[in-house]
Amino acid sequence: MTSEFTLFQPQHHYAPYACLAENSRGRLYGEPETVTRSPFQRDRDRIIHSSAFRRLKHKTQVFVYHEGDHYRTRLTHSIEVSQIARSIARVLGLNEEITEALSLVHDFGHTPFGHAGEDALDDLMAPYKGFDHNAQSLRIVTRLEQRYAGFDGLNLTWETLEGLAKHNGPLCREGEQDHLHVNFLEYNNQHDLELHTYASLEAQVAAIADDIAYNNHDIADGLRAELFTIDEICEIPLVAELVREVHDSHGDLEERRFDHEIIRRLINRMVNDILAESRRRLMDYKPESVDDVRRAGRRMIAFSGEMKQTDRELKVFLMKNMYRHFKVCRMTSKAKRVVRDLFALYMEEPECLPEKWQERLTDHDEQDRARLIADFIAGMTDNYALMEHRRLFDMTMFEL
Repeated sequence: MTSEFTLFQPQHHYAPYACLAENSRGRLYGEPETVTRSPFQRDRDRIIHSSAFRRLKHKTQVFVYHEGDHYRTRLTHSIEVSQIARSIARVLGLNEEITEALSLVHDFGHTPFGHAGEDALDDLMAPYKGFDHNAQSLRIVTRLEQRYAGFDGLNLTWETLEGLAKHNGPLCREGEQDHLHVNFLEYNNQHDLELHTYASLEAQVAAIADDIAYNNHDIADGLRAELFTIDEICEIPLVAELVREVHDSHGDLEERRFDHEIIRRLINRMVNDILAESRRRLMDYKPESVDDVRRAGRRMIAFSGEMKQTDRELKVFLMKNMYRHFKVCRMTSKAKRVVRDLFALYMEEPECLPEKWQERLTDHDEQDRARLIADFIAGMTDNYALMEHRRLFDMTMFEL
């Protein structure tokens, strides 16, 4: 009896340099294809159904989860990155499916409490080959997620793993991998991701969409938290221009609508700038395949020089007025202490780890123990880390 279905067939017309599912290099562990989804759609679905994706709901973007329901978390940030990235990919004739997958998975390796938690964990792991959230993302999807009967990790396609590892650019020169983080080295030794080349245009789109999203949405959250005002951001010329546009178009709007209109227009300007600059670069280089993109020796998806300057100005403004604001510094200081306390206690008393984690410590040396404890802490949500700290350090609390 023959099936009435055939394997999934793509329905889109892609640019010649797009990353095509039918040309995928496959998965580390071979699996039969499905009749309903392309390989990259399966990657996206596995990412969405993973434990790591659900944990992003309670991982800090800037504000700790209990500060307010309307601030960004890693989950809402990832969804917003996906929306921006898919819009760019669609216009450029790229593959939206892998673009979406990369957008949703790019922050898997972040610790609780945002960059404060990462900085603390990296300092603690310095004697043990360090900690890097991008390398941790790869470790999660290739090893730590344990859901499937036939393999550890999510067994994503080569192209998705490549994009996750290299979305910010090549990690090394060809033949010079010694300085790479151990997580990259361990996986690359069994499944070569060609870490010396650029990633696909889809991965580059996801990376720059991440830049757009966190700049603009950190501005929105900073305004909501009253850490600064729109008038203060007008020191940046493009923002001042947009403020004049909104005043001319709508007059006096209530503050919430006004702030949102500025953010919306700023995102739109950045997206349009990327489209224009990326098209110019693609016309200059004329890649005919995704492998041409990998060998290009430069980014194809980028801001223009003028918008890159605006991007730098926004980052400087946010560093001064948000990330170093005393209210945020109080949160980050406390967050670092939580991470340091937990790490020190687990290293000294590994029997305080949950049983399933203790089982993985059998016959491990100090470096292996430190890496496993880093895995455990990095996977925590903000609220779990705070509760675990209370359980272990609050002498008035004796609940299990």
